[in-house]
Amino acid sequence: MSEPSTRSGLHYGWIVISVTFLTMLVTAAAVSAPGVLIGPLEREFGWDTADISTALAIRLVLFGLTGPFAGAFMNRFGLRRVVTVALGLIAAGILGSLFMTELWQLIVLWGVVVGFGTGLTAMVLGATVAQRWFVQRRGLALGLLTASSATGQLLFLPLIASLTDAYGWRAAQVLLLAMLLIAAIAVLALMRDRPSDLGLAPYGGDAIVPAPAQLGFVAMLASPIVALRMASRSATFWVLFGTFFICGASTNGLVQTHFVSLCGDFGMLPVAAASVLAMMGIFDFFGTIGSGWLSDRYDSRWLLFWYYGLRGLSLLYLPFTDFSIYGLSLFAMFYGLDWIATVPPTVKLAAERFGESTNLVFGWIFAGHQLGAAFAAYAAGFTRTAYDTYLPAFFGAGILCLIAAVLVVAIREDRAPALRIQAA
Repeated sequence: MSEPSTRSGLHYGWIVISVTFLTMLVTAAAVSAPGVLIGPLEREFGWDTADISTALAIRLVLFGLTGPFAGAFMNRFGLRRVVTVALGLIAAGILGSLFMTELWQLIVLWGVVVGFGTGLTAMVLGATVAQRWFVQRRGLALGLLTASSATGQLLFLPLIASLTDAYGWRAAQVLLLAMLLIAAIAVLALMRDRPSDLGLAPYGGDAIVPAPAQLGFVAMLASPIVALRMASRSATFWVLFGTFFICGASTNGLVQTHFVSLCGDFGMLPVAAASVLAMMGIFDFFGTIGSGWLSDRYDSRWLLFWYYGLRGLSLLYLPFTDFSIYGLSLFAMFYGLDWIATVPPTVKLAAERFGESTNLVFGWIFAGHQLGAAFAAYAAGFTRTAYDTYLPAFFGAGILCLIAAVLVVAIREDRAPALRIQAA
């Protein structure tokens, strides 16, 4: 497949981007599906929102903490092997959940197994592919992959909600299993680890980049810890970690997980609420691709300032929409354009400062994102259970986003020397 694509003028990097796009789209749908299923699980098993949110919070923590080690696994074993194993784990967790009857089974299957599997195919995968396969248009490539993740989180929710209403929540899980199978076939057939495997230079590059010498197994396992130790000496790392914590708290953990239930509190049916989330996914697709294009041309710090600031204002506006179709449509448009547009400029800032170790360092930054998501997923569920309202959680997330907008401009404009991290 590589030779025809090269002769036709299409760089194989775009084929790898396409396969990665599909993989991240499907795994993101698996991450987001439980947000629609909180109500059905409560009705069938009698679990309360806080109990279910505990399992979802564990899933989000593992989704993030796996990231740095996913980067190390990709460096050691290659993209195709790691992604195939990840898809198998997610499928195993979803398949097992079809037969669960106890809360601990929900925690193990949706929390641990799916959390670990999706963590192997999280944003670190997109950052690794973009860094290896592209020199030019790297921001655009990363924008496309980031958009696939956010779009997968939101776009399939109306279909999942409709299947759940018509046939039960297990039917929606069967749909996810079919999508995972399609993605696995594409990965096995078309995914390649590096351009040098096909005798190609990266897109826009002048020379073939040989694969670096592989670390031993123990050194590979230690490399994420070494990367964290080195990166933690940089103030830039902590600003990016902290702002990404807020990013996760205000997106995956809060809106993705609890928006459907929030709308239900105001009398909106789950399918209609999921349709609003799908609208966010459509706007996010264009917003995130646009963010990648902008990050190739403008100062990433000021892009992040506007992204976080506008997101904070939209979250503060949400309770004043009266949860009408008109008000929620305005919210979906402005919030959706900014859903995960923060990723391309954040990765660019990390790449400028951490060089070859970007995928490992970004793995830890993304771990901050998912720790924030887990915090918000649990805190919002606790607020709903204890006070019968989600609104304090949404107001708090809006204020945190405004704080992030101020923090990000504190990153120094001059570039720090790139870190070259090696495991001893």
